[in-house]
Amino acid sequence: MKKDMILVTGGTGYIGSHTVVELQNAGYPVVIVDNLSNSNKEVLDGIERITGIRPEFVEADCTDMAALTALFDKYPGIKGIINFAASKAVGESMQKPILYYRNNLNTLMNLLDLMGERGVKGIVFSSSCTVYGEPDVNPVTEAAPIKKATSPYGNTKQISEEIITDVINAGAPFKSIILRYFNPVGAHPSAEIGELPNGVPQNLIPYLTQTAIGVRKELSVFGNDYNTRDGYCIRDFIDVVDLARAHVIAVERMLEDKSPEKIEIFNLGTGNGLSVMELINAFESATGVKVPYKIAPRRAGDIEQVLDGGRNAHHADTAHDRAFKAELAGIDADIGASALDKEQHHEVEAGEAVGQEGSQTSARSAHIETPGHDEDGVQDNIG
Repeated sequence: MKKDMILVTGGTGYIGSHTVVELQNAGYPVVIVDNLSNSNKEVLDGIERITGIRPEFVEADCTDMAALTALFDKYPGIKGIINFAASKAVGESMQKPILYYRNNLNTLMNLLDLMGERGVKGIVFSSSCTVYGEPDVNPVTEAAPIKKATSPYGNTKQISEEIITDVINAGAPFKSIILRYFNPVGAHPSAEIGELPNGVPQNLIPYLTQTAIGVRKELSVFGNDYNTRDGYCIRDFIDVVDLARAHVIAVERMLEDKSPEKIEIFNLGTGNGLSVMELINAFESATGVKVPYKIAPRRAGDIEQVLDGGRNAHHADTAHDRAFKAELAGIDADIGASALDKEQHHEVEAGEAVGQEGSQTSARSAHIETPGHDEDGVQDNIG
């Protein structure tokens, strides 16, 4: 049976590109819209080399309503949307809050405006564990209270979830699944796509690899006096391919009406925490490369630690929720394994590349490549 067309906003980005691969592998025709503000068209080549299919691509800004309207005119068969188009850096949002509110909220509202009149059945929204703020209890389930956001980025996620809820409760004729990410890492096993942002990276893995090959002088770790086992911030790292596959499951759940609920929320993490320093040590052990770093003062907006407890708790209270959680748990045998083992696997491959060509190592060889503006969880506490 022919599957419905999916629009992926921000689809040339890090998480977006991996999700496009998994959608196409599952048989979905895909249209990408991206303004290429933090990515480039070469990502399309990588997707095509992996899947044998070049997705449809429209270069446009999702805050431009006229451009989005023209896109839906060109592709009237779109039935599902996965929204990755947003600015995502916590630190930058502290300095440029208007940019974040304008970009992240206007994009979402434009999409919601068009969905009803264009017959779109549902939207998967990429939210973040930042909505939990500094949680009272770890790990957190989807039932955990929403805390005051510690950054404009986190606040846009909270507001976006509220907008979606209000629109659907007002009678909008579509569904939504909200996925609260923890911290995506890694890359596709082919190394055709991965993570290498334009400019200075905001996430730990690309900064580590760039420092290891000499692109960056040193890594700054913000704070070593947190109330954690080693004094450093702790993060729940999830493999990006597992994360991408979860989006395919969410799309199927919405479009095939596998749940009667019009709005659902799920955490996407592993429940396993690693401190920033533990990950740096794992990188050095796996690659044999010493990474120069310095300890810097704490940074505004950083969360001490937050871990996913959703897979074992809330949202397993109905048959529909249990089925979805079972699907998530079966995405990949590694998803329930140690996050450290997973990270070592990726960094061994990166380390092989580091040893090949020094500072001239290609991003693709180093298991990283150029993303666009995707979402992830709390910032990685480095810089």
